[in-house]
Amino acid sequence: MDEKKAATQSIDVEAIQKRLLKTVADIEGKVEGAFNIRRDGGTVERFSTKNIEIRARADGLPGIDVIVAPGTKNESVHIPVILTEAGLNEKVYNDFIIGAGADVTIIAGCAIHNCGCDQSEHDGVHTFNIGKGAKVRYSEKHYGEGEGTGARVLNPTTVVHMEADSFCEMEMTQIEGVSSTIRDTVAHLGPNARLSVIEKLLTHDEQTAVSDIDIHLDGDGASARIISRSVAKDNSKQEFKPVAIGNAACRAHIQCDSIIMDASSVRSIPAIEANHPAAEIVHEAAIGRINSDQLVKLETLGLSEEEAEQVIIGAFLE
Repeated sequence: MDEKKAATQSIDVEAIQKRLLKTVADIEGKVEGAFNIRRDGGTVERFSTKNIEIRARADGLPGIDVIVAPGTKNESVHIPVILTEAGLNEKVYNDFIIGAGADVTIIAGCAIHNCGCDQSEHDGVHTFNIGKGAKVRYSEKHYGEGEGTGARVLNPTTVVHMEADSFCEMEMTQIEGVSSTIRDTVAHLGPNARLSVIEKLLTHDEQTAVSDIDIHLDGDGASARIISRSVAKDNSKQEFKPVAIGNAACRAHIQCDSIIMDASSVRSIPAIEANHPAAEIVHEAAIGRINSDQLVKLETLGLSEEEAEQVIIGAFLE
């Protein structure tokens, strides 16, 4: 594998794989900046830039280290994973070391195409160490498809350590087709660190989704925003347990909004904990059905009921 090729590379994959890369990582044949493409248990192609090094883990575990040099500005990293083999189960460990004062965008995502009868599963453990004053924007999309009866399972674990004055924005989206997911997110915030977590999930058929988010605000001036938006259809089940823990003079807000349809069920259990008299933490949760007035209005514009529902769901999860 040649890691010294030009920063813009053509990704030579089959039609299904190209579609999956587009769906979860917005890759259409070419990649700008650093990238690591993983497919069916191994790395297909990898490229490092002057300021961003991607390398295999030294401890021998499957996965990569992504090292962003201090002061790096306006660069991006793509690290998508695609599975096309039925019965493939893997656990991958990726560490991100973000240098002080860096400003970087990380685009992750995993797509499973399963046409067999055996379960396909990808469990990704992502650990972020964000240096003083650094800024990170992280996007993660999950998607499943395939005509087979085998389950498509995605279990992401995200661990975030934020030093003083750092900023991290995470948007984690489950598009559709994922049979089951257990999502664990843990973050520790230092002084004046700011964290935004936006989670958007769609479940349908008999799918299940569980999300646990624990945010520890450990430094004075730390702030966090946790927003969960979900749509549950058919017989699917969802459970959300976001927790904000204030251990210093800090601020946090948790908001959970869900649309429930058909025979699905949604359980939302936001929690707050204050261990400092100057901690200010608020939570709110709402579960409801699609607004009938919105449906009628869209139907008068010529949309069918199903089309109107899709428009409303799409806008809600946008």
